[in-house]
Amino acid sequence: MKASIGKTALAAVLALGAAGAASAGVTVNYVDSDKFADVPFAPWERKEVLDELARYFAELGKSLPAGQDLTVDVTDIDLAGREYPTSRGTRDLRVLQGGADWPIIELRYALSANGQVIRSGTAKLSDMNYLDRASRLSDNDSLRYEKRMIEEWFDKTILQKKS
Repeated sequence: MKASIGKTALAAVLALGAAGAASAGVTVNYVDSDKFADVPFAPWERKEVLDELARYFAELGKSLPAGQDLTVDVTDIDLAGREYPTSRGTRDLRVLQGGADWPIIELRYALSANGQVIRSGTAKLSDMNYLDRASRLSDNDSLRYEKRMIEEWFDKTILQKKS
């Protein structure tokens, strides 16, 4: 399963990258995604979440300067809230309480320009106050807290914008 999710996510990212700037691109790999701390249990929900996060990385990648590429290896995901099973065939219920259920994403990254790595490292993205902060993302976006963390990391680490 992990290989098919990774390949599907990679294909989605490559397709999106082709639609964006021709010389800038983002590749997202999910490393042992079946061992992630907290993503949906149902394979179709898991694929949906991982594909959506890969698309978001690709969207952010459109702001990379021409000639730069970003490779991200996601090594763990713990989504905001806690998931509770519901009846068969329906989406599980994710409850957000703002306690010890904040989102965490662990990753490795390499930013390259013209084939040369210009910046690389590891990061552990987390937001203990995820419910207490405003977001520009829609309340209807189930991954808004994770996306906000990714965007803040991308701006600070990859684009090196000042806060």
